[in-house]
Amino acid sequence: MNRDFSKIKESVASWGDIRQLLRGGEQGQLVPVVIPKDRRGFAWMTLIFLALYFAGMAALTDFTVSAALAALFFLLIALITMWRKAIIEIEEGTTGVRSRWGAITGTLPPGRHYLWLPWDRVDAVVDTSTEIPYSAPIVACPTAENVPLKSIEFFLKFRIVDPVAFVRTIGAGNFDLVLSSAVQDAIRQRSRRVNTERAYDLRGSDVGDMQDALNRQLGRYGVRVTGSNIPDVQLPDQYQQHLATREKVAKELSAYEREWELTRKRRIDTLLMEIERSKKTRDARVVEVKAAHNTARKDVARMLEEQETEAQRVTWEIEARGRAELTSAENEAKALRRLAESYRDNRAVLQYELARKRLDVGAKLAENAPQPLVVRTQQGQADSALSTLLLAQLLPRISGTGAGQVNGRTPSA
Repeated sequence: MNRDFSKIKESVASWGDIRQLLRGGEQGQLVPVVIPKDRRGFAWMTLIFLALYFAGMAALTDFTVSAALAALFFLLIALITMWRKAIIEIEEGTTGVRSRWGAITGTLPPGRHYLWLPWDRVDAVVDTSTEIPYSAPIVACPTAENVPLKSIEFFLKFRIVDPVAFVRTIGAGNFDLVLSSAVQDAIRQRSRRVNTERAYDLRGSDVGDMQDALNRQLGRYGVRVTGSNIPDVQLPDQYQQHLATREKVAKELSAYEREWELTRKRRIDTLLMEIERSKKTRDARVVEVKAAHNTARKDVARMLEEQETEAQRVTWEIEARGRAELTSAENEAKALRRLAESYRDNRAVLQYELARKRLDVGAKLAENAPQPLVVRTQQGQADSALSTLLLAQLLPRISGTGAGQVNGRTPSA
């Protein structure tokens, strides 16, 4: 393995270079802390003195207007310069450590700030949001059998959570030494608990206990380890050859086991297919038997239903015939009863009809019977020959036409 330990350092740079150093590092080294150069200076005081000088000239000499304008101009330039130099911009994801007369007084969050007093300054800008990667390849780590491993690569990520504690307590340069020592000690303790033949198990193994131990050691410096793992382990060359032979034998054994496993699975699959085929045949026969049974039950049910329907039809016909005969007899009896009641209720009508028919018969008989003719004459007068002659002429007419009784007097001669 040709990889070396990651290096952590702090740099001094102008405000324009802080972003590049915190994000990209410097010459392959990690830079979590940058000490900014103070760019304010005391040039504005010169402008203040010039403004005071021209103000004195305006007060003591005859150049009042021009000297006053010059004093105002230099005063305005001094104020603008002082305002521009007092602006401090802290980048997002970083924290500024503020000091006064060299003593740390607090932190500055991301954004724009104003430091008006010249003895207020930013001692350091610390990256507090980025998880900084750190790689540590440890060489000659002895195992439980005291066999030195060729190397173990340990990778971790840490983040500065308390910039004041980090800057005040240890600093980036010293932290690099402390971190490398702590990582080496943790890796060697882990390798001492592992047998050589199981050294490769360290790759990707759980290193939560190591991470907790590192957090306990580094927590006092305001640093927290957020993740760690062992990406690679290298065994000694001789032991690697020994493991290669064992691995070859293990591979051959594994190949034979796989081949036997495949043969066994093939036989099991064949038996399972035969069992499934037998089950399908059995299920098909069961289905046929059930279908035949259902068909027979349907035929029997249909035959019983037909017989029941026929019996019901005969019963209904007999009942209908009896009901019809009974209804006819009842209707006939009702008709006779009503006829008797009609005869009984209409006896007077029948008697009236009989009397009327008798009168009709009598009238017809009276019409066909001979009618007498009575000729009335005046009392006290004898029949004359003329009246007798007239009667003799009228009698045939009257008897031929069937006239009724003629009443009247004989005309006088």
